[in-house]
Formats: sequence, C-alpha cells, structure tokens
Amino acid sequence: MAAIGVFDSGIGGLTVLRALKQMLPDEPFVYLGDTARLPYGSKSPRTIRNYLHQNVAFLESLGVKAVVVACNTASSVLEGDDLHGLPLYGVIQPGAQAAMAASQGGAVGVLATRATVASSAYRHALERLQPGLQVVEQACPLLVPLVEEGWADDPVTETVLQRYLSEPLATGVDTLILGCTHYPVLKHVVQRLAGPGVTVIDSAQTTAQVVKNDIMRGRLAATTRPGGIDVFTTDLAPGFRELGTRILAPYPIDSWSLADL
Repeated sequence: MAAIGVFDSGIGGLTVLRALKQMLPDEPFVYLGDTARLPYGSKSPRTIRNYLHQNVAFLESLGVKAVVVACNTASSVLEGDDLHGLPLYGVIQPGAQAAMAASQGGAVGVLATRATVASSAYRHALERLQPGLQVVEQACPLLVPLVEEGWADDPVTETVLQRYLSEPLATGVDTLILGCTHYPVLKHVVQRLAGPGVTVIDSAQTTAQVVKNDIMRGRLAATTRPGGIDVFTTDLAPGFRELGTRILAPYPIDSWSLADL
C-alpha cells in the first residue's frame, strides 16, 4: 500500500495534507516536518536544495509513490518534475494558476518568505501565464514563527500583517497569493485586513486537485485499500502535535515518529 509523501519545513505543510486528505480520503499519507531545520525561508538556495534531496530520500526509503513538496520555499528550487525517480508536486504553479483564474486583470500580490521572494518563482510562474502582469511580492519573515507559536489570532500577528499588507494593498492588488504553506492558518486574518474586494489564494486546494487529477487519469496509481496518516518530524518541537492535530481535524493521525536525517 504505497503512500503519498508530503513534506514541509514545519507545520505549515499540514494545510496541504489536509486538502489532500479531503480530496483523496482513502489514500495513505506520510508527512515529514523538518522542524529541526526551519525556517527554510532564511536559507540559501543551495542549502534548501540539499534539504529537498534529503527529505525526498527519506520519504523514498519509506516506499512512497510520489512526493508533494508542501513548502513554497523548497518548491522554488525544484528543477524537474521528478527526483530519485519519484513524481514531485510543487505548490507554486498550482497557486499561480488559481490566482490568474481569480484575478480580474489587476495586480497580483504574493506574500512569501524571503527565499521565495528572492527566487522570483511566483513572479516567473505568473508572467508565463500572463506576460506583463504586475506582480507585487512581499517578504514576510515574521509570519512563520508566529504560526509555529500558535499566535494566529494574537493582536501582535494582526499588527505584523497590517505592516506586510500595506504595500501590496496600496498598489491595488485584486488577488493575494499566500506563498507559504504556513500562511493559510492566517487566511481569515489576511482576508479581513485585505477586504472583500481582494481574493486570497491558498494553493493547498489547487495542489491537491492536481494530484487527484493524476490519479483519476492513471498517471499515479490509486491506493488498493484505505490508509491513514503517519507523521514524522526531525525534532520534537513543543506544541507541534497540538497545533498539528487542530490543523488536520477532523482527520486523525495514526502515528507520530522522530525522523533522523
């Protein structure tokens, strides 16, 4: 019963895993949270690429049939659609396509980590879909630690978001991409601050749809019997289990284990 592997630098990728489980309830999943080395957003492309290879190799050792790179920063250094012979699914292209479908022709904003902004991965993906599109990228280095701390509804987080949103909103964006898989935890705050005239895009749903489409078309083997969710982390991060359980609800986690990479 080959599972689908999913990894992120921490807890954020669980938003993608939850979307996958919603669309593919019978599929077994293995999640790897690289909590010992987060945040990826402040690392160099070379370091991020090394982490990517190590994480994929770990999931491969567990016999997964595909890997979803549920991390925008790691997705920004993907150089192909497979690694170690496994199909890879990033989150940037699906997010860009969803933004273009939602936009009414205005500017598109991207909230992301420093590394993702520096890579221009979203800008390139969006401009391939619509040359000349105005893209406003905003690095938000404080958001990942705030999410990891469980402060989604804390006034401090709202103040930080107001600061980060000021430039994109002043530019007149009509669509905002949450360019880090931690950020959907803050989606309700972002939407409230951005207002009803701005569509907020979470790439988790669109990425899950791409994987589901490949299974339906026979490009990826479907499961032969129902499976659950097994979670690995590279560090026993305080609070990870409690917050992760809340993010994944109502889907239960079958096992928690420490991964030694």
